[in-house]
Amino acid sequence: MKNNISDKHIKPTFKTILEKKFIGKSITMSLTDNKTFQLFRDFMPNRNLISNAVSADIFDIKVYPLDYYTRFDPTAQYEKWALLEVPDFSKIPNGMKPFTLEGGLYAIFHYKGLNTDTRIFQYIFKTWLPNSNYELDSRPHFEILGVNYKNNDPNSEEDIYIPVKLKP
Repeated sequence: MKNNISDKHIKPTFKTILEKKFIGKSITMSLTDNKTFQLFRDFMPNRNLISNAVSADIFDIKVYPLDYYTRFDPTAQYEKWALLEVPDFSKIPNGMKPFTLEGGLYAIFHYKGLNTDTRIFQYIFKTWLPNSNYELDSRPHFEILGVNYKNNDPNSEEDIYIPVKLKP
């Protein structure tokens, strides 16, 4: 089923996740200085060095400054990670770093389409979130790039995790 991003009936599922451990690589970037290709070009050929990965799912995690969404600036820098989940940090390959994701509540949007189409994020932040009972929480955002993810393919699928908390 293909997502129609303009459809106001796209409904997320919600999940409270526990703390997770990851190993991978990171880079500092902005929307105007997008280094995603560079990050994944470096990570993908080396991901098999992570011998204790929980699964083959790749996590694309973004750590934004606290005011990132209140004072939107396309030149604002944030940290982006390419990671695999691990049970512990006992085996960290050279050139890779550990990352711990704090647990919490996430709104999960299943997305099917081109990874370069930003309309899903416009929908989430400009339509769904303001009209929901939730607000952003100050934790990392991430996408899970699983078995149905295909870079630059309109049939690609991924799950987008947005950290949320109930509005006061």
